[in-house]
Amino acid sequence: MQWQGRQESDNIDDRRGITGGHVAVGGGVIGIIFILAKFLLGGGDINQLQQDLQQQQPQQQEMSAEQKAADDKEASFVKVVLKDTEDVWTKIFGDMGKTYTDPTLVLFRDATTSGCGEASSQSGPFYCPVDHDVYIDLSFAQELNQRFNVAGDFAMAYVVAHEVGHHVQYLLGVTQKMEKIQQQVSETEYNKYSVRLELQADFYAGVWAHYDQQMKNVIDPNDIKEALDAANAIGDDRLQQETQGTVTPDSFTHGTSAQRMYWFKKGYDTGDINQGNTFADLPL
Repeated sequence: MQWQGRQESDNIDDRRGITGGHVAVGGGVIGIIFILAKFLLGGGDINQLQQDLQQQQPQQQEMSAEQKAADDKEASFVKVVLKDTEDVWTKIFGDMGKTYTDPTLVLFRDATTSGCGEASSQSGPFYCPVDHDVYIDLSFAQELNQRFNVAGDFAMAYVVAHEVGHHVQYLLGVTQKMEKIQQQVSETEYNKYSVRLELQADFYAGVWAHYDQQMKNVIDPNDIKEALDAANAIGDDRLQQETQGTVTPDSFTHGTSAQRMYWFKKGYDTGDINQGNTFADLPL
């Protein structure tokens, strides 16, 4: 992705020099989204993850000058990506006769607090509907490369666009509907909805990439491959197979690798927000 020297977003809360405190995870759909973000990376039991994070108080590690330079470069990159999402979604919402309000991107290191509870480097990137912020510990870019073997900067652009996709869902009222449904169905049934929520955010990430290329001509075909590689690497089936040795579809919360790749690609190919109804066979 061509990003160096381009405009960065001003909607940044940079907390990388601040050590975060301990706050318990919130409830409702807010807590669900937050916990599921952890489940995506941890591949384990959600309840245990919640207990572990409630007890965890990470200590900030000192960075070398080389590490800090790399971290600052990654920060500049995600700021550019965030600015592009602002421009694209402002246009899309305007075409629909709606107003897009920008989320804030919180950059942190090791741990911080959010309206949805505690955030740590183990949380992975997530969107909090309470404060309308996206939270990212930039070490996740290294994790994509080292743990998931995903190369290229656009993998991280996909991550940012996916979380902004959750903000789009909030603005369109999908998140609020999910909260009501969560109170009415079993955990197993709700997992089906959670999968559709995540797949729609993947679709919206693809829609963003479609318009970003159309409006700014900064994306090449290899960038899309990098995004698809990232989607493939963090599918529920692949993560469960790697961490547990078995695959249990009833516990899926984000979708299979094939599903995540399909919906991102559909968003990118069509650029049509109306084709992103991932809830088509579920009452919403």
